[in-house]
Amino acid sequence: MDFIYEISKKFPKREIFSLTDRFRRAAASICLNIAEGSGGSKAEFKHFLKIAKRSTRERVAITEITFRQKYITQDQRKKSRRFCSELSKMLNGLIRSIK
Repeated sequence: MDFIYEISKKFPKREIFSLTDRFRRAAASICLNIAEGSGGSKAEFKHFLKIAKRSTRERVAITEITFRQKYITQDQRKKSRRFCSELSKMLNGLIRSIK
């Protein structure tokens, strides 16, 4: 999440209420949904993990948009996508493990 906040600081001011906000909210949503779900039942936890997974996909989409708009570099794009790929695998494994 810190990575997203850091790179989004450099987005144009006109994006503050659109892409910047969406990028940051998607990153925060991943953490917050995992935390919120961990305090409930197994079914609730699984539900919130699935929401976190959707937020991960949203982060990937926003990464692509910001790269195409030249707001982030190729290296930043790769780092974000690599993180999302690994996180998605972990979330999938955790979701499958909950009975």
